[in-house]
Amino acid sequence: MKKLLLTGIAFALLLSVNAQTETKQMKGNPELVSSEEALKELAEQEKGSYKYAVEDYFKRPSQSSFQFSPDGKYVSYKQREEDGKNHVYIKNTETDQISMAIEEKEELVRGYGWANENRLIYIMDKGGDENYHLFAIDLDGKNQVELTPFDGVKVNITNSLKEQKDYMIISMNKDNPQVFEPYKINIQTAEIEKLYNNDDPANPISGYDFDKDGNLKAYTKQQNGTEYVMYYRTSPTAEFKPVMQTSWKDNFYIIRFDYTTDNPHDAYVMSNLNSNTNEIVLYDFEKNKEIKKIYSNETFDVGGMSVSRNRGFETDYYYYNGKKYHMVPVSETAKKLHEKFERQFGDKEFNVSSKTDEEDKYLIYVTSDKLYGKYFIYNAIEDTFKEILNLMPQLKEEDMAEMRPIKFESRDGLAIYGYLTIPNTVKDGNKVPMIVNPHGGPYGPRDSWGFNPETQLFASRGYATLQVNYRGSGGYGKEFSMAGNKQIGRKMLNDLEDAVAYAKTLNMIDEEKVAIYGGSYGGSATLGSLVKTPDLYTCGVDYVGVSNLFTFFKSFPPYWKPYLEQVYEQWYDENDPEDQKIMKEVSPALNVDKITKPLFVVQGANDPRVNIDESDQVVENLRARGMKTPYMVKYDEGHGFGKEENRIDLYKAMMGFFASNLK
Repeated sequence: MKKLLLTGIAFALLLSVNAQTETKQMKGNPELVSSEEALKELAEQEKGSYKYAVEDYFKRPSQSSFQFSPDGKYVSYKQREEDGKNHVYIKNTETDQISMAIEEKEELVRGYGWANENRLIYIMDKGGDENYHLFAIDLDGKNQVELTPFDGVKVNITNSLKEQKDYMIISMNKDNPQVFEPYKINIQTAEIEKLYNNDDPANPISGYDFDKDGNLKAYTKQQNGTEYVMYYRTSPTAEFKPVMQTSWKDNFYIIRFDYTTDNPHDAYVMSNLNSNTNEIVLYDFEKNKEIKKIYSNETFDVGGMSVSRNRGFETDYYYYNGKKYHMVPVSETAKKLHEKFERQFGDKEFNVSSKTDEEDKYLIYVTSDKLYGKYFIYNAIEDTFKEILNLMPQLKEEDMAEMRPIKFESRDGLAIYGYLTIPNTVKDGNKVPMIVNPHGGPYGPRDSWGFNPETQLFASRGYATLQVNYRGSGGYGKEFSMAGNKQIGRKMLNDLEDAVAYAKTLNMIDEEKVAIYGGSYGGSATLGSLVKTPDLYTCGVDYVGVSNLFTFFKSFPPYWKPYLEQVYEQWYDENDPEDQKIMKEVSPALNVDKITKPLFVVQGANDPRVNIDESDQVVENLRARGMKTPYMVKYDEGHGFGKEENRIDLYKAMMGFFASNLK
């Protein structure tokens, strides 16, 4: 199983706090929160007339999340209503009859999908707390069942069980909040059966591998906090035996079992044990040996593979994310389709987001750096394409900005990749302000090429955006990932500084007007940069960012606790005196006196990853020094804002903040 990478996701309106506020019902210190009036005044700092409003970039599409039913008789989608709710509708592909299947009420429908031809599943949490509950419902909106009605429990979907249409396999931390155990659940009756006990919290099972028939064939168990052992059994009655031991620094996990051979123990495995980058290998678990290497790339980690269940699980293509997304077709069917799609969509990126079980209809999502996205149906029988929706028709491609892949060398010789979104106002040698936008994580995630509503909004206001896949980011191999160990607040920030220096050599950036903004770890990097290099940046926006590593470690949800030893090796060890010194140096909340530039802080009150205290600390300390620090808190959000009205409020205030500091 893939190793866990720990990352850095009440009231709908911000409140003007007064003596009558029931502060005991609010998380954090509500007296620190800026009033609605103050935030409205901040938003109004953006003057002028623009072709596109903030809403044009962040209002949810009228329709989205299209999926075929397995038999192709229906297509489902989310539809945005005037009140901002996104209900799920079902359209009969033969009669065009439309009906609502899932009604979104107070809580967001965080995701949905087809369980079988007649039933949908979906997940919701409470106010962004990430304790997801699983629901099932018939296509006509009847027979709704909450499958996991357990408070404080998080559910993950493990296997869909296509051959057992009324069942699926999930995992939950129901019996112990620190560990997840697998269950087989009936999506009609909600009857559940535990399939295996994860009864050693000190050395928990971190992942389970089931075959297509729902047989548990392997699991990966953590030991000593930083080691992983994969166990495998050759039959449902056989004993599980260890087959591979690795550290958290290595990858060795099953992608899928190979059903094209007579050997039921052959599986496709993602591994970097014999390479720097993740590669796909075919492995025989009965003999416990690698059969052959299937696909690899010298520079970028392989992302995965796709097979055709309809054609006996034949491999269709491999894919990886380099400077752009790359798909490598393998089967003759996939090669023909790929060539056909390339002719149809030109230089746009495309991927099959859904297809029928018979593979007679394909739902294709087409996008680029300037196109938010369009859906097309390809009818393989008739060999025809039909555009069914432009997700953001109000955003014209010709008005959008270019996102340019970049590569430069860090001060210590690492090849660093990233992206620069360039406003259309850059011409004739004029220079524009720039916003550095570090991604979250920090370990594992990365930025990618494609349409980004944030960077397009910034570009429309005349700001370039610099996104940097600093050391530790995912997708660039083991050596690059390990180069980020214990570099939070140190070399990771150096990479951002080196990226700014590189961008300035392009002769399009106003060197006196460089801001920094990020969410989650990106928020921490924002704070850390304002501490470490106060003269480099003009201002910053911290969005749900970690500010104090000591308090951050203490606020981990229970299911992160088994991975503390990995955190201590990858981040810092709060029990080690030398690491404690570094933690004090790189925790922005403990060095607020070094922040001299304007800062805007944003937080979700229900954030289970970055407790609201992380933001309160910074705001309180800055205010104590007499700095005017606007502070936005949404009491119905968690690790990032999911509700449309909250996202729009955020970006309006952010645009006002940037306008008052960069223009």
